[in-house]
Amino acid sequence: MPSLLRLLPIVILLAGTGAQGEPVIGHVLEVTVDPDRGTLTADVRLDLPAEQKRWTLWLHAGLDPRVTGGEARLKRIGTSEHLEQFRLDVRAPGPITLSYGGRIRHDLEDIREGMGRARQVSRGTIEPDGVVLDGYSGWYPRIDGTLQRFELSVRLPRGWLAVSQGAGPEISEDGDGARVGWREDQPQDDIHLIAAPFERFTAATPNGEAQVYLRRPDPELAQRYLDATERYLGLYSALIGPYPYAKFALVENFWETGYGMPSFTLLGSRVIRLPFIIETSYPHEILHNWWGNGVYVDYASGNWSEGLTAYLADHLLAEERGKGADYRRDSLKAYADYVLQSDDFPVRAFRGRHGSASQAIGYGKTLMILHMLRRDLGDATFIAGLQRFWQDNRFRTAGFDELRRAFEAVSGRNLAGWFATWTERTGAPALALADVVQAPAANGYRLSGRVQQVQPQAPYPLTAPLLVHLTDGSVSEHRLALAGRETEFSLDLPAAALRLDLDPRFDLFRRLEPGESPVTLSALFGAEGGVIVLPSAAPEDLMEGYRRLAAGWAGTARGWEVVSDADLDVLPPDRPVWLLGWENRFAASALPESGLHPAERRLSIAGEDFRGEAWSLALARTLDGRAVGLIVAGRADALVGLARKLPHYGKYGYLVFEGDGPDNRVKGQWPPGDSSLRVWLGEARPALAVPDLPALTAALRGGPVSAAAPLTQ
Repeated sequence: MPSLLRLLPIVILLAGTGAQGEPVIGHVLEVTVDPDRGTLTADVRLDLPAEQKRWTLWLHAGLDPRVTGGEARLKRIGTSEHLEQFRLDVRAPGPITLSYGGRIRHDLEDIREGMGRARQVSRGTIEPDGVVLDGYSGWYPRIDGTLQRFELSVRLPRGWLAVSQGAGPEISEDGDGARVGWREDQPQDDIHLIAAPFERFTAATPNGEAQVYLRRPDPELAQRYLDATERYLGLYSALIGPYPYAKFALVENFWETGYGMPSFTLLGSRVIRLPFIIETSYPHEILHNWWGNGVYVDYASGNWSEGLTAYLADHLLAEERGKGADYRRDSLKAYADYVLQSDDFPVRAFRGRHGSASQAIGYGKTLMILHMLRRDLGDATFIAGLQRFWQDNRFRTAGFDELRRAFEAVSGRNLAGWFATWTERTGAPALALADVVQAPAANGYRLSGRVQQVQPQAPYPLTAPLLVHLTDGSVSEHRLALAGRETEFSLDLPAAALRLDLDPRFDLFRRLEPGESPVTLSALFGAEGGVIVLPSAAPEDLMEGYRRLAAGWAGTARGWEVVSDADLDVLPPDRPVWLLGWENRFAASALPESGLHPAERRLSIAGEDFRGEAWSLALARTLDGRAVGLIVAGRADALVGLARKLPHYGKYGYLVFEGDGPDNRVKGQWPPGDSSLRVWLGEARPALAVPDLPALTAALRGGPVSAAAPLTQ
């Protein structure tokens, strides 16, 4: 039969340059994959820009490439881990065809990311369970500093499907197998090849086709993802600009991953079946098709994409639920708990997540910077800046400077100094209120005082929100541009003030003050050293499970040691402590007022009692200034799942799980108290709610939006 690729137009394969001058290479790839043997064979036609005659390319070691079309000479010039480097000298105009073949199969590698946290990665693999390949795998000729347009035809066993970015699949079958075709005419920074015996589900949407590829039929699950795809593509097309690809696909992987590729996401089997993923991780991966896979990251100047995506996906959806302030507080707490002085680095130095500290900076700090920018510019201008950044940089590489220029263009403001401070400096401001007094005035009352920056580092440019609850039931909000170490304020109010709050919605990137956010599990997971205390009186099966959990966690974190409660007279006073087991002799005394009844093996929390072998729990409190946590398993079999799951629940103060899985049933945070950033102006202390700000998406619906404020320089 004729090759599928010869039936497709080839206009997209013309070489050229991208919007920022990167050479664009045209690829026509005809590939045959043998999953059982772990091999591929390929004929790849390269359309190279005519003005350059010498190219350096990478392929996986052992593929033995040779020139089979066009006038060129190929020479092996080096190696790097699993890759080989070649020099291609083009001797005459016209396309060059390379033919090669061999085995690509790499085992999964564990990447440790902190106490109890690890993820599995592969350099690329072809095996009976599936195929996962990208440019780093070396399955196609990868030329550094270039973008790619491509047509791809993959020969596979019968019943298999291949997935790549762009438009497709074009499928044809015969007695020997299937041929699957994909194409993408927009310049790409990588070419992906995923394959497995998939069941495919599709639905048309106004913004491209929704696709789902599952490893076993599950129409109900597929429909939930198809519906979610339509919803999120519509949301982000309206917020930013038209969706740039022909489809978006959910693709099920055969190990647990959370990857966002151009026009599809590769998620593990367990991940896609978690009920909350559709409302959390899934929109994040869809949004990456604008940020990261639609505008490429200039990694040399810092990865802005993860923070911007987190802000417009995870944070925005929380904001729509009225939980935006909680999300920002949790981001600030993650920075406080995970970013030790030795781990801190500027946002511009972030390349990708390799642990909780880097995530707290690259995701959390960056999204807080963007939130401050939004609050200073106002919602309408902020959205205009997002749209300008997208329009100016589609399918080109961009950095923080391009992001800054987009917001400068729509706001008319010089943001150079502001961006330099927040992307190049380390640390975070710490704020204080001083000399707050209230006095009668001609038309009401005058509230005055000072806002101080008390961190050791030089002052940061901030516009601080001041929220005043008045005796007439109203709320007065003011925004104060901070100049230097301290800034005075004087507010004229129509009625007496009950309470003054500095930044009560956590709009600023800053250090949290005691009382603003109670202790959570992250205070232990992020600690630089501590003690894990085993329960010497626990039954042997539970004791062995606790030993494995303790050894695994201590082995993935700095400065942690494992001891038995029988070897301690008192708990160490100067370090965080994990206590394991109901039987731990410190369980009752170290965690007072936590709803614990160790003698009865019972926890009373959130209005419920949990007692018996079916229940496991984890909680954290503060004792004498340091964090103390307790982990209890109802049965030994539950400890395997607890050890894996708990590090991902760091933002919670207490958790209850059921069964051997175990499955989370209750999660929450201890109620916060007053802090030094809250001043009561009378004896009465009624319950007062801080009003929410409108979500960013309110501007799309014509609802109320946050107005602009003067930007500190």
